[in-house]
Amino acid sequence: MMHFANPKLLLLLLIVPLLIWLHVMRSRRGQGSLRFASALALEGIRRSWTLHFRHLLFALSMFALILAIVALARPQKGTQAEEILTDGIDIIIALDASGSMAAEDFEPNNRFFVAKRVIKKFIEDLRHDRVGLIVFAAKALTQCPLTLDYGVIHNVLDGTELGTIEDGTAIGTALATSLNRLRESEAKSKVIILVTDGVNNRGEIQPLDAAEMARILGIRVYTIGVGSTGTARFPINDPVYGTTYADLQVEIDEDSLQKMAEITEGLYYRATDRPSLEEIFDAIGQLEKTQIEVKTYTHYNERFIDFLLPSLALIFVGTVLGFTRFMKIP
Repeated sequence: MMHFANPKLLLLLLIVPLLIWLHVMRSRRGQGSLRFASALALEGIRRSWTLHFRHLLFALSMFALILAIVALARPQKGTQAEEILTDGIDIIIALDASGSMAAEDFEPNNRFFVAKRVIKKFIEDLRHDRVGLIVFAAKALTQCPLTLDYGVIHNVLDGTELGTIEDGTAIGTALATSLNRLRESEAKSKVIILVTDGVNNRGEIQPLDAAEMARILGIRVYTIGVGSTGTARFPINDPVYGTTYADLQVEIDEDSLQKMAEITEGLYYRATDRPSLEEIFDAIGQLEKTQIEVKTYTHYNERFIDFLLPSLALIFVGTVLGFTRFMKIP
C-alpha cells in the first residue's frame, strides 16, 4: 500500500491548474511579432512540425513539476505483516451412523446425508481450530483424528456411508472414544458435538458414565437429537419387492442426552429438520468462537526516487529541446 510521509505538500499540486490557465491565456494573446518589408521571401516555406508541438515544452515542465511535488511528499510503500495469537479449540464430532439414520424425514434426503452436509458447512466456518471425526453405530471408529486440514476431513465425510459398521447405537462408547482423542489435547477449550437419533443399546460404557469422565477432564459436550417427532419414513430393503417404505416410531433418549450435556456444562438441542440442524451448529459455532488477537506490523520503504528521477529527466529533455529544435528567436 502507498503512504505519504508529508501528505500536506500534495496541496502544491493546486498550482498546476493555475499555471495551465496562465499559459492558455498568454497563448491566446500572442507573445510577439516581427515586421518584414516584404513577405515574398517567405512564400513556399512549409510550417515546421515543431509548430504543431509548440506546447510540448510546457507540458513537459508541468509533468516534471507534478512528479517533483509528489517526490517532496515522500511517497512510501508499506509491507504489512500479521502475527496471529490464538488459543484454538479442539473439537471432536461424533456422528451416529446406525441404520435409523437412513430415515427420510429430513426431506428430500435422509438424516445421515443432511447431517454430513451441515457438519461440512460447520467445518468450513472454522479458522484456527482442530477438528476430528468419530463415526459410531454398534462400535465407534475414529474416521479422522484432530487436524487443521479441513480438506481432509471433508473428503472423509464424503466417503463415510451407512452400513459400514455393525448396526446399533453405542452412545456411551462413542463419547468415550471421543474423550480418548481429546485426553492429551493441550487446547484451552475442548468440545465434543454428539449427533444421534436413537437410544443407547450397545457397548459396555453407559452414556452418563462417559459424561462424568468428560466433566472430570474438563471437556464440554453438546448433544444433538436428530429426527422428527412421532413417526418417520424408513426405507426397507425387501428381497422380493425391492425398496419399500414404512412409517416407524421415532425413539430418541432425550433425557439421557440432556443429562449428558448438563453434566459437562454443555447444551442439548433437538433438530427436527435441516434448517433447525443448521441453526444448532451455527449456535454452537457462536458459543465456541475462538478468541483471535492479531498484531499488525508495517514497514515503509521510501519511494520518492521513483518520482524524482523521472522529474529530473523531463527537465533535462525540456532544456535540451528548448535550446535546440524548439529554440525561439529573441
